[in-house]
Amino acid sequence: MSSELPPGLSSMWRLCRLGYSHQPRLVWLVLVLTVLRAVPDALFALWLKLLADAALAHRGSTALVVVGLMAASATMTWFLDVLQTRFTRRFRDRVTVALESHVANLQARVTGLEHQERQDYLDRLAVLRNQVFVLDHMYASLLNTLSWIVRVGVTTLLLASISPLLILLLVFAIPTVVSSTWRPAVERRVEEQNAQYARLAAHLFQTTTSPAAGKEVRVAGIGADLVRRRQLAWARWYAPIARTRWTTAASHVVAWAIFGLAYVAAVVYVAAALHAPVGSALLILAAGVRLSSYVSATIGELGFLRGIWLDGAQRLAWLEDYAASFTAAVDLAPPDRLTDGIRLEHVSFSYPGTERLALDDLSLHLPAGSVIAVVGENGAGKSTLVKLLSKMYEPTAGAITVDGRPLGRIAAPAWRDRLAGAFQDFFRFEFTAQHSVGLGDLPRLDDESAVVAAIGKAGADDVVERLPDGLGSQLGATWPEGQELSYGQWQKVALARGYMRDEPLLMVLDEPTAALDAETEHQLFESYARIARRHGEEEERRRPRAERAFRAQSSATDDERAGPFARARDAERRSTPESARTGGGGGITILVSHRFSTVRMADLIVVLDGSRLAEVGSHDELMRAGGPYSELYRIQAASYR
Repeated sequence: MSSELPPGLSSMWRLCRLGYSHQPRLVWLVLVLTVLRAVPDALFALWLKLLADAALAHRGSTALVVVGLMAASATMTWFLDVLQTRFTRRFRDRVTVALESHVANLQARVTGLEHQERQDYLDRLAVLRNQVFVLDHMYASLLNTLSWIVRVGVTTLLLASISPLLILLLVFAIPTVVSSTWRPAVERRVEEQNAQYARLAAHLFQTTTSPAAGKEVRVAGIGADLVRRRQLAWARWYAPIARTRWTTAASHVVAWAIFGLAYVAAVVYVAAALHAPVGSALLILAAGVRLSSYVSATIGELGFLRGIWLDGAQRLAWLEDYAASFTAAVDLAPPDRLTDGIRLEHVSFSYPGTERLALDDLSLHLPAGSVIAVVGENGAGKSTLVKLLSKMYEPTAGAITVDGRPLGRIAAPAWRDRLAGAFQDFFRFEFTAQHSVGLGDLPRLDDESAVVAAIGKAGADDVVERLPDGLGSQLGATWPEGQELSYGQWQKVALARGYMRDEPLLMVLDEPTAALDAETEHQLFESYARIARRHGEEEERRRPRAERAFRAQSSATDDERAGPFARARDAERRSTPESARTGGGGGITILVSHRFSTVRMADLIVVLDGSRLAEVGSHDELMRAGGPYSELYRIQAASYR
């Protein structure tokens, strides 16, 4: 989709429709009250003229009637103002909840990561986050603008009754309107251009005040330096905004000077050229003053709309379009099971904002029912490959197919329903232990047996056993009776969450044991063996008998050289009845790891080097080939020896 913001007025219209769809009756009620409350106030100048004319003509009864009308106008203005304010507040309170839910749902519908990794999108979202809690003010501002426009219209008619030339006062008010709508737009554009410094200042403030960084900040003694950096970042954000505000303020002063001179000229014209009676002179003075205040109030509301609320509406409309773009071309469902597997055909990818290819012309077949290990140095494209397979991004070039179906045409939510796994940069969900794990398969969130099974697969039993209330324990020390976990314990919880889905089409294990000790790692290898056996058995049974015999013989002769995972896998297969080893579903396990004792157990090892595919094969094949994998394996083995 286009990275440009949608047009402002159409964006604001979308926001109006959103409010109307949630509270149509309140919208109509508030609209009627807004128009009604404007009329009595605008008629004050007319009552003043009639009162003066009655007094000069010595018509006492007429004067009393006019005084009564003035009192009634004042009372009605106050009464309608109270009603309109009360119902507007009720409308805003109700629509605020709907608006916040709408924004949250939109961000949840964004299936990719581009908006979280692209700087211009991050800056745009940062501004929207700052405005989302005041977007509901737009409705009140629109209603107030309508009220002031009604007042301006009534007052203009009163002035025209004296002389049509007085309507020109509205023409001289145009510069103020232009200035007020242009000024906030310029300021907001400068604010967004420098939003990165505002984000940096917020990040530095969070760093200096949060417990997560507290130990390192104090040990390194960098607290004062971080404060200084924050002050500099804030200054870099605020300085250009302040300069812009001075410039736009000067233009605003000039615009109001033009209107002020026109108003003085109008008074002189009525008094000198028209020789108007006293009542008419009072009307031009009162109406002129009120016209000035009405125009000023209208300008102020337009400024708010153009500045905060209208710009916020544009960003909200952009987020709506951005979220919708992810469902525009999806018309296929994922397969129930894999028979062929996943194929990457000349896939290239570069992250937004850079021309450097993170993956370059990658062609690869990931067979159904297999364990695939992905290795390579940092920056080789391992995590990028995982992101593409998880539909966090779409390829820049080439195609990914799942059993012949283009992955790009499969809806991300449907695909991810068949995806599971754990990541090194996992998130700490501070809920109860059961829910922190159960989130991995939301329909079974409260299924205790499923959660217990996943915890067992991840070797996280010891974590739960140490919690005071077991699965019912609150995690996170910042909550009442919350339990803090070590980094390794949190990783076990994340692993258990990844094991909640029983038969995923794709299991992603991205550096899953980085924080765990060797003993726990060994237990996890056994768990991986169960995953590999379950997903690969169907594929194994479909292989020709001669090939299976050859593989079995090779496995037997290499058993002593095999790593702990391979031995665990073979032992489990030999001890598991055939009836329990069927119905795998052909799922694929992707294992990203730097530990070659883990990697060697895979059916297929993918070696990436500098964003390109270097070689593919089993451990034995790659060792015999003597390529990059063989060299990296020997280097790591030597370091262990």
